[in-house]
Amino acid sequence: MSERAILYGAYADFNARNIDAVISRMHPEVQWANGMEGGHVHGKDEVEGYWTRQFTTLNPHVEPVSIAPDEHGNWVVEVHQVVYDHEGNLLLDTTVYHTYQFRDGLIVRMDITASESGKN
Repeated sequence: MSERAILYGAYADFNARNIDAVISRMHPEVQWANGMEGGHVHGKDEVEGYWTRQFTTLNPHVEPVSIAPDEHGNWVVEVHQVVYDHEGNLLLDTTVYHTYQFRDGLIVRMDITASESGKN
């Protein structure tokens, strides 16, 4: 499976809350941006715990608009991000950029930036 296909599948599985399927696409040493508290969570178990906490208060939907490689061999995903609370109140409707690195055919790092160039 291509890296682009892995990313499209990961977004579809995340939005369906099929977290096991998303995590199966990750390297055991994954570093995942913590969009709620800052920094990164490390390893598959921490990613799962982070999402479990997130889903208790938020209902995020992330739709990839475009996926393209950058000049460093990473993948940059333009994402339309819409977040509701569990009462249905809109909290966020914005565009962000997720930058991915792969190792051994698996996602090993994800960063969040406000711009395509990776600068906030």
